[in-house]
Amino acid sequence: MEDAFDSMILVSGPSFVRSGLKEQAFGDDVVMFVNSGGCEIQGKDCRIKFQGDAHFLGGDVIETNEIIAESGDHPLMYQSARYGDFRYMFDNLVPGDYFLDLHFAEIVNTNGPKGIRVFDIFVQEEKILSSFDIYAIVGANKPLQLVDIRVSVLHNQGVLIRFEGLRGSPTVSGICIRKAPVSTAAMINPELHLCTKCATEIEASPIQKKLQSRNVVQYEKKIQELTHECKMKSDECYEAWMSLTDANQKLQNVTMELDNMIFQNETLERAVGREMEKFKDVSDKYKKDKKLWSSTINNLEKKIKAIKEDHMQLSQEAHDCANSIPNLNSMITAIQALVAQSEDLKVKYNEEMGKRKRLFNQLQETKGNIRVFCRCRPLSKEEISSGCHAIIDFDSAKDGEIGTVAGGTTKKSFKFDRVYTPKDNQADVYADASPFVTSVLDGYNVCIFAYGQTGTGKTFTMEGTENNRGVNYRTLEELFKIAVERKDTISYSISVSVLEVYNEQIRDLLATSPSNKKLEVRQAAEGFHHVPGMVEAKVENMKEAWNVLQSGSNARAVGSNNVNEHSSRSHCMLCIMVRAKNLMNGECTKSKLWLVDLAGSERLTRTDVQGERLKEAQNINRSLSALGDVISALASKSNHIPYRNSKLTHLLQDSLGGDSKALMFVQISPSDNDMGETVSSLTFASRVRGVELGLAKRQVDTVEQQKMKQMLDKVRQESRTKDESLRKFEENCQHLENKLKEKEQQCRMLQEKNKDVASQLNSNAEIQSQLDRKQCQLMEKLNGKEEESMMLRQKIKDMEQRLKERQQIESVSLHEKVEELELKLNVQSHSENAAKEKVKELECQLKESMQFQLTLEQKVKELESKLREHKESDSILILHSADRSRIGTPAEAKGSSSDESTSDTDPGILRSSTSINRLMTGRVSILHRGISPSGIKRKGEREHRISVLADDTENHSAFSTNSVDNKTEPMEINRSRKLDQAKTYGRITRTAKVVATHKLFPHSRIKKDQQTGIGVKEKNKVRGWAR
Repeated sequence: MEDAFDSMILVSGPSFVRSGLKEQAFGDDVVMFVNSGGCEIQGKDCRIKFQGDAHFLGGDVIETNEIIAESGDHPLMYQSARYGDFRYMFDNLVPGDYFLDLHFAEIVNTNGPKGIRVFDIFVQEEKILSSFDIYAIVGANKPLQLVDIRVSVLHNQGVLIRFEGLRGSPTVSGICIRKAPVSTAAMINPELHLCTKCATEIEASPIQKKLQSRNVVQYEKKIQELTHECKMKSDECYEAWMSLTDANQKLQNVTMELDNMIFQNETLERAVGREMEKFKDVSDKYKKDKKLWSSTINNLEKKIKAIKEDHMQLSQEAHDCANSIPNLNSMITAIQALVAQSEDLKVKYNEEMGKRKRLFNQLQETKGNIRVFCRCRPLSKEEISSGCHAIIDFDSAKDGEIGTVAGGTTKKSFKFDRVYTPKDNQADVYADASPFVTSVLDGYNVCIFAYGQTGTGKTFTMEGTENNRGVNYRTLEELFKIAVERKDTISYSISVSVLEVYNEQIRDLLATSPSNKKLEVRQAAEGFHHVPGMVEAKVENMKEAWNVLQSGSNARAVGSNNVNEHSSRSHCMLCIMVRAKNLMNGECTKSKLWLVDLAGSERLTRTDVQGERLKEAQNINRSLSALGDVISALASKSNHIPYRNSKLTHLLQDSLGGDSKALMFVQISPSDNDMGETVSSLTFASRVRGVELGLAKRQVDTVEQQKMKQMLDKVRQESRTKDESLRKFEENCQHLENKLKEKEQQCRMLQEKNKDVASQLNSNAEIQSQLDRKQCQLMEKLNGKEEESMMLRQKIKDMEQRLKERQQIESVSLHEKVEELELKLNVQSHSENAAKEKVKELECQLKESMQFQLTLEQKVKELESKLREHKESDSILILHSADRSRIGTPAEAKGSSSDESTSDTDPGILRSSTSINRLMTGRVSILHRGISPSGIKRKGEREHRISVLADDTENHSAFSTNSVDNKTEPMEINRSRKLDQAKTYGRITRTAKVVATHKLFPHSRIKKDQQTGIGVKEKNKVRGWAR
């Protein structure tokens, strides 16, 4: 099998390697390595770099992701290839000798069979590989290398590699070009052969050349016959494989037809089942419709009776209406009295609403215009861990009293409107503050502010957290809730502003862009105070209001100190402006609600702040001191109230004056570390609680008073509408008469419908009879479908039986075909093996003939030396024969003259005669030396045997000498003579290997041999006599 694969190689030197590329096999002789069909790859050895696919003309690229077994150091190279009709041309190579290595892998036809991809390879337009089949050598997804293809490059010449497909498309995965070492072997002339003794080149005779050409022609014919037979066998295998695939395809088609028939049968059965279900549904529907129609008929009869009774009642009512028409004037006067009574009720309702509001406000005023609520936070985890304890006594908290404890005894107690313990939640706190929200909606100015030491929970009480809302959020929620409840009588417009007083500067927290313009408090013409340029965000619901609060809270200034990590460094003031309009009397009010989160009061010695924080603390204490001065002035009822001493008090002037309501939350800490600050806050709150602001006033919008006249016009308009309502009442009476007529018309229509129902009953009876007939027809169709299904089942069984028989027949025929193909393949393989054995026998015979040729050449030289020794004796014999011819008869003289003429005309004949005489002389000398005739006979037979072997040897030697590579350089004569017999024999055996590769010779040599002047018969004679 190996010899069969090697026979694909048509030149000496290259060989197959059944493994992948390994970099350790390379030295410094790599010139170029091309990854055919792939991209550039960096080798493990930095000296070797795999270029991307280049230097090609034609073909396509194909790739695979399958693993290439035994792929060596670079499996990626064998996963891509160039295929199709293509060639590679490598230019710009230095003149010299190179080795080409070609790398292959079958990655397309991974399932074979052998012979599906066969192609030839040409290098420099010389065929190197013939009928190359990758799959036959190594199979699929395995590498194969063809290495050591020697090629010579001349000046301005490149290397051309051409791939020509015989069956299928050629393919190659990689090409390597290496420098070839300088050859030391001598170039042997194909016209010469070497001597065994002196290693000189001896020219072959024309007869040897002619016999050599004949043998070459015979071998070429045999090779062509074998290749043709191999091609035919491969074609037969391919046809058998295609027939097998066709049979499999037909088998698949038959199975698909069978599946279709089974599917059709199943669909028919399903259709029959659906028809049966439809028939059952129709019968059930008929029964239900029958019951329904009977029940509807009964219901219609009952309705007809009821309609008759209604008709009687309507007729009675119509007569009553006709009788009551004379009393219409009395009804109109009664309606007018009712309208006047409703107007009085509206007036009384408005009066009662006003009294309720006045009583509610009086109740609030009796409790005090400035109400003070005290709230204490719980001890923090840090305070508990540091050993602090509570100093606040909550025993009388329900009565509004709170005390500070020092050393286990009550030191001082304070009285407030409400006291909240640490257990009270945000809802409890707001429950007492919610009445102030109602006052805002009623048109009163309200101020709610939180005061206390930093870190006592003022921001928590006013704002709260996302899960536990504070007073601000709950106040807005209550405002919108009450506004929705009163929307039928009062319309409200609510807008929100958020300010902060930071370092005695007013900042608008809703301003979208920072401005250098200072905001100042101004007094309007109506007498109230406002801040020009302040942003007022109008809100319609709680979601919009909360977004405004969040944006303002995020812009507020905060900082850290020794007391609170997130201390408020400014007074945050939320202003809610409410504009109300009474839809009943047109009265308008404009009120304002301030929700103030004051900055924490703190002692500078305790907070230990410096720089900017110190300035902030000083301004905070100054503004709180100004607030205390205002409270003191209000408590003492001083003529001058110092509102303008601080921006804070100036903004709260309207809310702290005599026409507003105020609520203060005093926030305290229970820790004994904050004892001084807590007592100070409670003392300030007690002073605030003692302030009497006087009666609060409603903030009536004077601008709206002019609209009262419009209200009078509306009242007049309402009187006109009442007149219109009386007119409509008369129209209603007329409408009732028209309805009576319509009822009579409906009664007539119902009577007609009764008749239609009776006719429908008759038609239903006819439909019932038709349905019965259809039911019979469906039963007949159902029976027919069942018969058809039985027939189809029988047909399917018959087809299945036929299909099984057909499959058995086809399988048997396929098995027979496969066996025939296997026999043919075995015969082919036997014939190939026989041809290989013949080639091997011929090679052995060639070697033996070469050995015989060498021995014969030695004997010929010995005979030539003996012939030189006997030249003198031959000349003496010739002289004696000449003397005898002179003395002899005239006939003999003629013979001698003819011999002389012959010798003159034909030197070849003369040479033959001399060789005969020499041979005779040699035999005579042998007899004179005493050799027996039997020995001479045996020697003659041996010489005849040697001559026969010499003929074969000459033929094979001529064939072998012509098969030497023409590209080797000639060797110097002196070195050729120094070759020994072993080297000469080795060269002969290498030429014998070339014979097995079917190397062809040009016909010009045969013609040259045919043009020699000596005939074949004469040469044989000369060779016979010479021996």
